[in-house]
Amino acid sequence: MTESPQPSEEGQEPQRGPDPSPSAERDHKVPSGPGSGQVEAKALSKSFGHTRAVSEVSFSLHRGEILGFLGPNGAGKSTTLKMITGTLVPDRGTAIVDGIDITVDPLGARSRFGYLPESLPLYWEMQVEEYLRFIARARGMRGADATRRIGEIVERLGLGRMRRRATGALSKGFRQRVGLAQAMLHDPPVLILDEPTNGLDPQQIVEIRALLRELAKDRAILFSTHILQEIAAVCTRIMVIHAGRKVADDRPEALTSANLTDAWEVVIEGGTEIAESARASLGLGAPQTVGTRRVYPAGETLPNSEEVDRRARAAGGKLTSIQSSGRSLEEVYLGLTGASGVTEEVVS
Repeated sequence: MTESPQPSEEGQEPQRGPDPSPSAERDHKVPSGPGSGQVEAKALSKSFGHTRAVSEVSFSLHRGEILGFLGPNGAGKSTTLKMITGTLVPDRGTAIVDGIDITVDPLGARSRFGYLPESLPLYWEMQVEEYLRFIARARGMRGADATRRIGEIVERLGLGRMRRRATGALSKGFRQRVGLAQAMLHDPPVLILDEPTNGLDPQQIVEIRALLRELAKDRAILFSTHILQEIAAVCTRIMVIHAGRKVADDRPEALTSANLTDAWEVVIEGGTEIAESARASLGLGAPQTVGTRRVYPAGETLPNSEEVDRRARAAGGKLTSIQSSGRSLEEVYLGLTGASGVTEEVVS
């Protein structure tokens, strides 16, 4: 029986056998074209018993993008990420990571991404630096290279004063940082993060957002969350999943401006409500009162501001603005997923 290499002292290269042939990875490499570093999910589907957890989810993610994977708890986010990362075998479909099919060459694909699962498995008795050195060895990193990279990541994520502390003694926020460190350790072209800011304090959340923006300059980043503020603050794209199905995939500004019921709205300060007959001639709907103001939906045609102002003054008020009636991300999200929570699709 071949003895496994023992943990090395810092900066020393342990004895090891010859490097494995790279031919296995080459044999399963899918041409990725100009979008190097991308993730491509193809009709991913998974059922548990009679419940369909994920149904025909497809998308592509390219270098330079931060894709926020948004949905209610139980919508299928974590199940989809587990299929992409190879920890769960799909019933149908596949995922390609940096040109490698996860169902054909799972080890090759896993070498191309860093993964932070929702529940990070840590060895509680290991010190932070010891744990990261263990992960480095598992990733094929040795000696001075491993020491250098661990030092960089520890400094970048503010783990310096925790490096000699047991992971089991860390706060939830610091454990989350250790999880990010192990995902980034081998400098992968793709990062897949499940609830990456979970347990962090507000300052740490701001720092992680800035780090993700920096990392996305030459990587593809996919992270799931159910927190709308996280999506709005950092993502270049948003994908919404509900009841196991993809229901939206677009830029944040495109999602909030698409399918508007009312393109314009008229805001009038004070006075009484404009008569229904006058509203009809102006193309205005029934108003909504907000404090001392009345907001009239105006449809997709820009109203005549002079005529609106004349009618407003006749009613004792004053036109203050005619503005676009774009929806907030919260309104878009609730419209896509429903306010009553998640419904499961039953497989017949």
